[in-house]
Amino acid sequence: MHVVVIGGAGYIGSHVTRRLLDARHRVTVFDNLSTGLRENLFADGGFVHGDIMRPLQLRAALGSADAVVHLAAAKAAGESMLVPEKYAEQNIAGTINVLNAMIATGVKSVVFSSSAAVYGEPRYLPIDEKHPTEPINFYGFTKLEIERILGWYDSLKGVRSARLRYFNAAGYDPDGRVPGLERDPANLLPLIMEVATGARAGLKLFGNDYDTRDGTCIRDYIHVTDLANAHLQALEWITGNDRSLTVNLGSEAGVTVTEMIEAARRITGEPVPTEIVDRRPGDPAELVASAAEARRVLGWETEHSDVDSLVATSWAAYRAAAT
Repeated sequence: MHVVVIGGAGYIGSHVTRRLLDARHRVTVFDNLSTGLRENLFADGGFVHGDIMRPLQLRAALGSADAVVHLAAAKAAGESMLVPEKYAEQNIAGTINVLNAMIATGVKSVVFSSSAAVYGEPRYLPIDEKHPTEPINFYGFTKLEIERILGWYDSLKGVRSARLRYFNAAGYDPDGRVPGLERDPANLLPLIMEVATGARAGLKLFGNDYDTRDGTCIRDYIHVTDLANAHLQALEWITGNDRSLTVNLGSEAGVTVTEMIEAARRITGEPVPTEIVDRRPGDPAELVASAAEARRVLGWETEHSDVDSLVATSWAAYRAAAT
């Protein structure tokens, strides 16, 4: 199968591309390199330097494709509340451009990078696919709106989609084949790695008085390699069954902020100094996914999403980048 991975030079996209190539699919990365990195492109894959806001570039790239994996998006939840116009254009309008290019070129399968942000504040745990979708930031709204648009393109145009609702992606390829690090990271583990490598002086810990086992927030982390496997399995499922799919992807194992920091101290041998500061508004005490549907439908299982693997593969990537 010829798969065009839109956003394939980014953090998640490069791991998805590597997994598709390992499965012997022909892969073309379509990326404007605004956040993606050239060093994350692979010699056994193709590359088109293009932008989803340019429909003619999309149509040219999709001309010989059998399927699309769409990961390109603006993704900072806080920023989305300040500049919603950027998120409306890049995420919603950009995805409409992708879908229209698919229609024009006869491509009928797309795996879409959605988000657990579609759920908003948890009403119960673990969060499953039946949980109410009430996003509390504009980023989450754009992901939910795209899912709705995908539903219409399914019923009206026969475009089958896998809508994968991610929780917290972390870690790096265990074989070290993805060398480029995220630019300006905002997630916990890369920030810890920057402290451990000396690129950052310390880490702010936003509250230690939550109703959790150690007072810090609990989150569900999924190794990016497990995430990449899910993309491959979802693509093969929708093309093989000619049906669409919506599933959560998570490890189902909550990890506290303190537990992640302690694992990093143990594995890196670095002190990773922290400073306790006030809670951030809107931070739930606990967010944990149910991935039962992904297991049932796709046969998907996590293999690398334990805390030690998350930290060890990240540490290896950050040390390699520093040499």
